[in-house]
Amino acid sequence: MLFRRFFAALLVLGALVCMAVPVSGQGKDKDKGKDKEKAKEESKPGEKVTFQWKFEAKKPFYQKMVTKTVQNMKVMNNDVNQTQNQTFFFKWTPKKNENEKVTIEQEIIGVIMDIEIGGSKISYDSTKEAPANNPLGDFFKALVGSKFTIELNTKDLKVEKMDGRDEFLKKLVAANPQMKPLLDTILSQDALKEMAEPVFAVIPTKPIAKGEKWSKTTHLDMGPIGKYDNTYSYVYEGLESGSKDIHRIKVDTTLTYKEPAENIVGQGGLPFKIKGAKLRSSNPLGLVKFSQSKGRVEESTTKLELKGELSIEIGGQTTKVELLQNQESTVTTTDENPVEKAKK
Repeated sequence: MLFRRFFAALLVLGALVCMAVPVSGQGKDKDKGKDKEKAKEESKPGEKVTFQWKFEAKKPFYQKMVTKTVQNMKVMNNDVNQTQNQTFFFKWTPKKNENEKVTIEQEIIGVIMDIEIGGSKISYDSTKEAPANNPLGDFFKALVGSKFTIELNTKDLKVEKMDGRDEFLKKLVAANPQMKPLLDTILSQDALKEMAEPVFAVIPTKPIAKGEKWSKTTHLDMGPIGKYDNTYSYVYEGLESGSKDIHRIKVDTTLTYKEPAENIVGQGGLPFKIKGAKLRSSNPLGLVKFSQSKGRVEESTTKLELKGELSIEIGGQTTKVELLQNQESTVTTTDENPVEKAKK
């Protein structure tokens, strides 16, 4: 029984963590070497470029974020393979832009989930009329239509304020009341701000020349699940081959995971406790493509491998979990609603 509850909790947490762990802007990386060589010829060495988001009040833009996560785990001498294919559709509507601060409404307008863990499959697609025939269908359905109001400082690209948490939690808890303790704990106000900020903070905040580097570190505390520190190392590569508008920014991500503090282990109603962890990320690959004319990230891609061990207590007994996880995320930005296209 405990074993089944552990797997069920992993499935739910996998969906939540993929939503929560920051994803930098991304893009398709075909013919990367060839493009880089051509870009060298087109970019003027030493010439500095200023990147800036452009926000037009009441003019929305849309993002489609696709994340594929493949986990291979060994738990209690059992091999557990998990695959998650998640697609989130977001609508971003600038409401007000003045005094280096912009107010933006973020809405989750669509969700597609295909998850398989330990032989159990769960699927949900909000773009289809047929209801999901699974116990988590109501939970995924509750995500759709959720709205947040973000106040972004456009000078340093910091999210200073974020509203909408209470209503968001109310919807999720109504769909799955037993998850209230966990959701209250991991979806804190600070955690939600950390989820939103990397959408915008993928560009430098000062003029930069080709080949220059900068970095950014984010901290995401998810209570009994643990803490995630992401360090993004950026390099400006110059113009995309054949383009005078699209600029390439290479990004490598280093993820550091820390088990939850002793005083919060066991909070949130989880059927297990994370007692220790030795996880290391490797093989990072990421690319941001920024449009100067539109003043936004057009597309981006990140890939990352996470490997190591977790010590988890289940039913008073501590067991070792060996983990190998590969995750790839892609985000594309459009002026048209991608959900309407998905319905056709």
